[in-house]
Amino acid sequence: MCLAAFALNAHPRFPLVIAANRDEFFARAAAPMAWWTDRPDILAGRDLTAGGTWFGLSRAGRLALLTNVREPGRHNPAAPSRGALVVDWLTSDLDARAFEAALKPGYNGFNLVAADLARNAWHCMGNRASAAQRLTDGIHGVSNASLDTPWPKTLGLKAAMAEALAAADTAEQLAGQLFGALADRTQPPDAALPDTGVGLDRERLLAPRFVRMPDACDPRLAIYGTRCATVLVREATGRTLIVERSVAADGHWTGQAAQALTAWP
Repeated sequence: MCLAAFALNAHPRFPLVIAANRDEFFARAAAPMAWWTDRPDILAGRDLTAGGTWFGLSRAGRLALLTNVREPGRHNPAAPSRGALVVDWLTSDLDARAFEAALKPGYNGFNLVAADLARNAWHCMGNRASAAQRLTDGIHGVSNASLDTPWPKTLGLKAAMAEALAAADTAEQLAGQLFGALADRTQPPDAALPDTGVGLDRERLLAPRFVRMPDACDPRLAIYGTRCATVLVREATGRTLIVERSVAADGHWTGQAAQALTAWP
C-alpha cells in the first residue's frame, strides 16, 4: 500500500476498520484479492512479478499491510521485494519483537503494520525506525513516511475515517463512505507538500489520496497510480467485511472482490 488509515477500537460497533490504497506501475501484473491456492490460509491480492503482497490476512488471525518509504537517494533496484514481508508475517507465529529481530537486512525502506488478533497486538515496524512500535487505540495513518507523519493525504484520510465512523450504521455503509474517501483526487497546496527528493512536479502528482501519473504518450492513461483500494470493517459481533476494488489505467474502477468472514479468527 501507499496510503492507509486504520481505526483501532475507535467505535464500539466497529472495533477494527482499515482503508488503504495501493499505488504501483500499471505494467506490473497483479492478481486481485482471493484465498491463495498454494497457501490456502492467506487472503490477499498478489504481485505476480515477485509473488508477495501489499495487504493480507490469515485464517489464524494475523494481518499485515505494507507501505514503501519514499527516499529516492537510498533506493536500491537490486533489493529484495518488500511484499515478501507481508507473507512472512502472515505465515509466522513469532510476536512482533521476535519477527523484527529476525528480519534480514537489504530491503529498501518500508513500514509494516502487523497485527496478531489472537494476542490482541498491533505494531508498526520498519527499517527506518528504531524499534517496533506498539499501536494504541485510536485512528492512525501511514503513507510513504513514518507512522502518522502529517502529510496532507494521510491527515485527510484519517479525518475521513473519523467522519465515516461517526455517520455509518452498517459495515457496508461504512465501506462505501471509505471508498469515496480513498478516491479523493484533491490536490493539496504546494506549501503543504513534503520534500522527499523527487522534485516538486512529482510531489504534486503523488500528493492526492488517489494517485495518477499520466502517460506522456497518452495522458488519458496512467503509467503509475492507484491500482486498487481495500476496506476492511470488523464488527463487534466478529463478522469481518473485506472489499477490494481494482482500478484501470484510465482511472475507472474495473472490478471488486469481497469476503464476509463470519468468524475471524
